[in-house]
Amino acid sequence: MSKVVVFDHPLIQHKLSIMRSKETGSKDFRQLLTEISMLMGYEITRDFPLEPYEIETPICKMTAKRISGKKLAIVPILRAGMGMVDGMLSLMPVAKVGHIGLYRNEETHEPVVYFCKLPFDIQQRTVIVTDPMLATGGSCCDALEMLKERGCDNIRLMCLVAAPEGIARVQREHPDVDIFVAAIDERLNDDAYIVPGLGDAGDRIFGTK
Repeated sequence: MSKVVVFDHPLIQHKLSIMRSKETGSKDFRQLLTEISMLMGYEITRDFPLEPYEIETPICKMTAKRISGKKLAIVPILRAGMGMVDGMLSLMPVAKVGHIGLYRNEETHEPVVYFCKLPFDIQQRTVIVTDPMLATGGSCCDALEMLKERGCDNIRLMCLVAAPEGIARVQREHPDVDIFVAAIDERLNDDAYIVPGLGDAGDRIFGTK
């Protein structure tokens, strides 16, 4: 069974509380999401291995450390997942970025795939899938399956807010994928929105309805 990591850092929780408020506009919502994504990025990469290598400082030679053999890809689930990419790239600017396009059928609440573009060597990379909301888990599970079909075997899922139902589905269908979130909320409502949640993340990021 995969692990679920909840980031309880005070800065993350403070910024998330502002994002939840319906009074927060798109500009501030986007900025806060970028900041939280960067803070989460520190933790989601905590176990990346290091290797020694020789450098020369202005004073002398030394054995320094660098990340060992880890090629990274960030794969947002469109469109809301794009809001988490800039924060991650500010930490890891050499990471490749793929895109998976899914939307939710408003009647069935099931995801529909409309786009997939990934780095050519995606199967050689540690993949971090980003999506602010883990609600039913349908979109995330479909995205994870698409990645596995393309040979990916080292995948992590990074979300802002999750419902217990979504976490349970991802763990059931993809028990090898660890889940990293800023908060686990109470439940889903009848429209499959997270309660208390923060509304539709895509609409709040891009100012649409």
